[in-house]
Amino acid sequence: MRVLEVQGVTLPTYAAQLNLLLQQCVAAGASIGFIAPLTAEKAAAFWADVHQSLQAGERRMALALDDDGRVLGTVQLVLDMPQNGQHRAEIAKLMVTPDARRRGIARSLMQWAEGVCREEQRSLIVLDTRTGDAAEPLYLSLGFQLAGTIPAYAMSDAGALDSTSIMYKQLLRG
Repeated sequence: MRVLEVQGVTLPTYAAQLNLLLQQCVAAGASIGFIAPLTAEKAAAFWADVHQSLQAGERRMALALDDDGRVLGTVQLVLDMPQNGQHRAEIAKLMVTPDARRRGIARSLMQWAEGVCREEQRSLIVLDTRTGDAAEPLYLSLGFQLAGTIPAYAMSDAGALDSTSIMYKQLLRG
């Protein structure tokens, strides 16, 4: 497995695989802003928006690829922050295909994101995740701290309102 940063111009190369990854993760219950079933059209529209954001320099994105070039996972790092927030970045849409989970892929993607934060001189990383989700222990093991939870934050596929955990990690400068 290798981690590859994707530029705006190369994102379309992976469009079909990214559409499938997003649909698989949503179908498996990932709380990443979509309700199952996710149509191919909605997935494609999402990646088109990401493509524009990458080209504008608002975010950076990495893919985890297997030896055959198959997309196993992805993460985005949002850098476009307000003027008073130029010291922080936000993790967005960490996804690993269901058949490749528990192999360190998400950890590698998060380590890439932290490296980018250091490169971009960002001293704070923030993220949110569904409270009790399988990703919470991963984030804690990477040094993220729980800032708090918000009840009834996101609707599940079943129509229930799930809480979300807001997490952060402060990076040392220097």
